[in-house]
Amino acid sequence: MQAISPRAEMFRKILIANRGEIACRVMRTAHRLGYRTVAVYSDADASALHVQQADEAVRIGPPPAADSYLNIEALLAAARTTGADAVHPGYGFLSERADFAQACADAGLVFIGPPPAAITAMGHKARAKRRMLEAGVPCAPGFMGDNSGEDQGDERLAAEARKLGLPLLVKAVAGGGGRGMRLVREHAELAAALAAARREAMSAFGDGTLMLERLIEDSRHIEVQVFADNLGHAVHLGERDCTAQRRRQKVVEEAPSPVVTPALRAAMGADAVAAALAVGYRGAGTVEFIVDAQMRHFFLEMNTRLQVEHAVTECITGLD
Repeated sequence: MQAISPRAEMFRKILIANRGEIACRVMRTAHRLGYRTVAVYSDADASALHVQQADEAVRIGPPPAADSYLNIEALLAAARTTGADAVHPGYGFLSERADFAQACADAGLVFIGPPPAAITAMGHKARAKRRMLEAGVPCAPGFMGDNSGEDQGDERLAAEARKLGLPLLVKAVAGGGGRGMRLVREHAELAAALAAARREAMSAFGDGTLMLERLIEDSRHIEVQVFADNLGHAVHLGERDCTAQRRRQKVVEEAPSPVVTPALRAAMGADAVAAALAVGYRGAGTVEFIVDAQMRHFFLEMNTRLQVEHAVTECITGLD
């Protein structure tokens, strides 16, 4: 990772390109550390708590509110108007958009998060898995395809499914949240699963590209919090067990995990750090693993942003 002079990264005023709980949370720490803060709001949020708690607030648009917080030009204009020299994206909205991180850099703003290249590298599940395999991070058996797009036909995917064996998951390479994902337990189900996953992925992410992954049954879903600086250093802050899910959405986070041994924690932590360093990561991120019944762990994906669940790690470590 290229070393950057600390002086080049200094800033005094932070614009929070978000709203609600996470905007308030960032402001509390920013104020404690002596930074001034700028809130942004749509007309629907004009009297919201994050607007009241900020040192300054800028209107960025009319309803629908969500569209206003996705307006990169309006956010950059708000930074220019207020003299903000850093931007914190929070989570959701533009937090995992490489083009937003790049736009901030182009405008001379410090983006408090990963560089655009890291967001791009981990935002495509197939390319991310190939990158992790190169870095020596264990991954579940799967078919990631190539970059030509010629391997997306049903016949090719069916042939790869037969090689992998069942059960398996059909997964969209873009996005997250379980969208564009289908479980296949019988080969007769594959064609319908491919069609449904493509439709959902196109609708949600504008990209219908698919990959296949062997389903690891009787598994635990465990994520590791990582943090990296600008100088090529990274650490992990332990794990959160998020196995309890409904419709692929997390319901309960338990930390530390009741099944993770000290040896497994060290191994997963080392692989999470390796994953972050492999893409030149910076800031807070989360590396997700699947752990099988034999306590073997496999890379699942990386969330290139601060997560809602960060508060769980803060609670058990005492770190802000």
